[in-house]
Amino acid sequence: MNVEAAVDELVPLLMEQLRGCPSCRMEGRSERGLNLAGQQAVRRVVDALVTILFPGCHGLGPMSQDAFETNLRDRLAATLGELTEQVKRAFEYQCRLKHCEDCGSCALRAVAAMEAFVHALPAARDILAEDIVAAFEGDPAAQSTMEVVMSYPGVYAVTVHRVAHILYDHEVPLIPRIMSEYAHAETGIDIHPGATIGPGFFIDHGTGVVIGETCVIGRRVKLYQGVTLGALSFEKDAEGNPVKGIKRHPNVEDHVVIYAGATLLGGNTTIGAGSVIGGNVWLTHSVPPGSKVHNQQPRPLIRQADGHWGPADAPWSDIGGGI
Repeated sequence: MNVEAAVDELVPLLMEQLRGCPSCRMEGRSERGLNLAGQQAVRRVVDALVTILFPGCHGLGPMSQDAFETNLRDRLAATLGELTEQVKRAFEYQCRLKHCEDCGSCALRAVAAMEAFVHALPAARDILAEDIVAAFEGDPAAQSTMEVVMSYPGVYAVTVHRVAHILYDHEVPLIPRIMSEYAHAETGIDIHPGATIGPGFFIDHGTGVVIGETCVIGRRVKLYQGVTLGALSFEKDAEGNPVKGIKRHPNVEDHVVIYAGATLLGGNTTIGAGSVIGGNVWLTHSVPPGSKVHNQQPRPLIRQADGHWGPADAPWSDIGGGI
C-alpha cells in the first residue's frame, strides 16, 4: 500500500473519532463552531511581546528612528489586537466550563484586562531592566547586558513571566499558563504565572528550576540550576481532591542566594533575607535572616590505580599509596 492510499483509508476513520471532540467535557464550541484560545496564537503573541520589550535585541533589524517608531507602533497594535481576541476566547471558554449565565460580559472583561495590561507594561519593562542588571552583575562570564538579553535562558523565562503575571493578576484564564509553559519548553525553567517575584531576579544557567504558583520572592534573589520552590503537601477536601487557592509554596526574602539542586518546600517556609542556601539542601521549614544552610560535607572515596580505597581528604600514605 502506498502512502496516498493509506491516507485515503485512514482519514475517514480518524474523522469518525474526532467528531466527538467538539462535544467532549472540555469542549470549546459555540454557535460559530470551535472557538478555543489558540496555543500557537499565544506563542506568537509572546514572541512579539519579547520583541516589543527589547526591540534592539529580538527581531528588529537596523532602521531609522522614524521607521523604528512606526514599526514598533504597528507591531504593538497588531499584537495587542491578537492578544485581546485570545483573552476573550479564554474568558468565553471559562464561562462555558463553569456554566456562567452571563456570557455577554466576556468581551467586556477581555477589554478591561487588556487595558490594565497595557498600563502595566511600562512598569514591567522597568523591573526587567533591574533583572538584566542583576544577571550581568551576578555572572562573571557575562560580557555585556546585550549578551544577557539576547542569550540567557533565565532572562527570557523571567521576561515571559513578567508578562504572564500581569494577565494572571487580572484573572485572565488559560493564557498566562500557555505563556509560562511556552517559556518552560524553550528554557527548561518552569515558573508558574501566579508566582510573585521582586525586581533584580536572576536565574543562572536555569535548566530544571521550578517555581510554584504561590511563591513570593523578594528583591535581588539569585537561583542556580535545579532549584525547586515547591509544595510540601496538598490539603484535600472531603472527596479527596486537592484544595485550590491556598498558600503552598515558600517565601524567599530579599538578597537570598539558592545554589544548584536545592529543594525548598511548603507554604509556611520562609527563607530570611540575606540567607545563602547551599547546593542540594532539602528544606521544609523556615530559616532566619542571614542564615547559611548547607549539608554536612560528604567524604567521597577514591580508588587509586593500585586498587586501594580511601577518603578524599586522607593523605596518600593513609590510603595505601604515596607519591
